[in-house]
Amino acid sequence: MSSQETNDLAAVAEALRAHDRFLLTTHENPDGDALGSLLAAKLGLDQLGKDTVMVIHGDAPLPGEYAFMALGELRRRWPDDVAERVLVALDCANESRIADPEILGRVPLSINVDHHHDNSRFGQINLIDSTASSTGEVLRDVFRELGVTLTPEIAEALYIALVTDTGRFQYTNTTPKALRLAAELVEAGADVHRVFQGVYETVQFAKLKLLARALERAQVYEGGAIVVSYLLRTDFAEVGAAEPYSEGIIDSLRAVEGADMAVLIREPPRNDGPLRRVSLRASVDELDVSAIARKSGGGGHRQAAGFSSDASIDEITDFVRREFVAARQPA
Repeated sequence: MSSQETNDLAAVAEALRAHDRFLLTTHENPDGDALGSLLAAKLGLDQLGKDTVMVIHGDAPLPGEYAFMALGELRRRWPDDVAERVLVALDCANESRIADPEILGRVPLSINVDHHHDNSRFGQINLIDSTASSTGEVLRDVFRELGVTLTPEIAEALYIALVTDTGRFQYTNTTPKALRLAAELVEAGADVHRVFQGVYETVQFAKLKLLARALERAQVYEGGAIVVSYLLRTDFAEVGAAEPYSEGIIDSLRAVEGADMAVLIREPPRNDGPLRRVSLRASVDELDVSAIARKSGGGGHRQAAGFSSDASIDEITDFVRREFVAARQPA
C-alpha cells in the first residue's frame, strides 16, 4: 500500500470515529464482495455505537445465493435524513455504480472504500487499495485501525466478500495476505461450510435453465481465444429468472480450454437503464479487460470488468473482438 493510501486509511478511520450517523451503500447488481462488505461495515459501526442505515437504492432483486445473509435491515430507499448522514460507498469503482449517484450531493460527507484499480476517487475521503483482493480485505484494515472486534457475524460477512471476489481462492488476486485473512476470519467464527452451501450450492432451477441458454449460444472466435454468448430479455421471462440469476454464468464460459477472454452480453429484464450489459473476464495475466471496458464507458479489474451499451449484440461482439486483437498486438 502506498503512503497516500496509508494516509487515506487514517483519514477514513478518523472520519468514522468523528461522526455518529452513517448511510452505507454499495453498487447496483451487488455481488458477494458488495453485500459482505456492506453487512460487515454495518456490524462494525454498530459495535462502535454508531447509527447506521444500509441502502441499495432501487427495486432490482438481490442475488438469491445471498438470501442466507442477515440483510433484514437493508433498505431499498434512502432515508429522509440523508442530509444528516455521512455516506460510506463500498466496492463502487465510480459514482455511476451507485444506483442513484445524485445522493453524493445530498450528504454532508462521502467516504469511498474500494479496491478497483481504476476507481475514480469520487469521495471526499477515499481509501482505494488496488492490491487488495476485495473491498472486504480493505475493510478489515479499517476495522483494525478502529479497534473493532471480529465477531463471528462480522468475520462471516468479510469471508463472503473475500471468498467470492477471489473465486474461491482461485483468481490471481489470491495473495498471501488474502489467505492469511481467510484463516483469521475462520478463527474468528466464519462458518466456511455454511457460506459454501449458501453461495455455491443453492442454485435456483431457473438459473440453471438460463445457464443452459447461454451455453447453447456460446461461440468461439480468434481461434478459440474468445468465447462469446448472450442472453435475451425474453430468456429471463421464459425460464422465470430474475436479472441476478445471470451472475456467475460467465465463469462457465471462461473455463473453456484455450479461452483467453470470455464475454457475456445480456439484456436486463427491465425497461429502465441500458439495453445491454456486457461482462468481460480474462484468463491470462497479460490481458487487461478493464481497458477494453473503459473504451465503452465501463471499467473494473484487469481480469473482470464490464460496460453497458445500446449497440446490437453483433456490434458488441465485433467491438470486443477488435479490441482483443488490438490488445494482443506488441506495443
